[in-house]
Amino acid sequence: MSKRWAEVNGEAGPRADAHAPARPSKARTTMAFIFVAALYVWSGIGTETRPVSLLLGIPDMANLFSRMWPPNMAYLRTMVVPLMETMQMAVLGTALGAALAVPVVLVSSRNISRYRKAYYTARAVLNLVRTLPDILLASVFAAALGFGALPGVMALAVFSFGIIAKLTSETVEAIDPGPLEALSATGSPRINVVYYGVVPQVLPQFVAYCLYVFEINVRAATVLGLVGAGGIGMWLQRDMNLMMYRNASAIILLIFAFVLVMDFISNWLRGRLV
Repeated sequence: MSKRWAEVNGEAGPRADAHAPARPSKARTTMAFIFVAALYVWSGIGTETRPVSLLLGIPDMANLFSRMWPPNMAYLRTMVVPLMETMQMAVLGTALGAALAVPVVLVSSRNISRYRKAYYTARAVLNLVRTLPDILLASVFAAALGFGALPGVMALAVFSFGIIAKLTSETVEAIDPGPLEALSATGSPRINVVYYGVVPQVLPQFVAYCLYVFEINVRAATVLGLVGAGGIGMWLQRDMNLMMYRNASAIILLIFAFVLVMDFISNWLRGRLV
């Protein structure tokens, strides 16, 4: 009776809310809002991004779009070969990156690698590779190997290697250790432990990562041509520099359709294989 009386009169309220999460004070919320607003203002001033400049640039953008319309669709017949080259760059770059990632995964996984120095070295290499943008890699390879598709393939291979190796090594570290311990207890060689204990658990995710990176490389391959790394991007840059805007708009539409188709195919394959 006394408990019911306390609940009716609200005496149990403070005790019931004793473990409720503390709400941030108004002062902290206000300070966080001011900090974020100041960060935006500081970034806008540093980059000279002003709403007035955007408004003043609308007539120029409208003029550019009017010169790009209608797209020269007949020009697309000459873009078949560059488009196929772009796809070939994405395929080869992804395949080479995945092949390079396999041995590094075994070294950079804490539960598989036996040598601490090799583990930390592999981790450092992966961190270094992932800090390099693909367009920077393409610029370096283009300067070393000359213009063409080869620098693009090499840039995408290095880029793919960093992502696939990093994601797969983290997946390996999260696998069930039971099969590995059982195989090791029977005296199986190390290669058998990896093949029968690690590969079956990691292979679906490895395939998913490769397909995901392939999607990224399809988009990246169209951009790497802007720095001379082959593919349809080189043609887009040339037409923009020569102010052949109707040709450029046709290429942009073709790239858009190409990326959509490749995303659909990649998602379909992922659903079938994973």
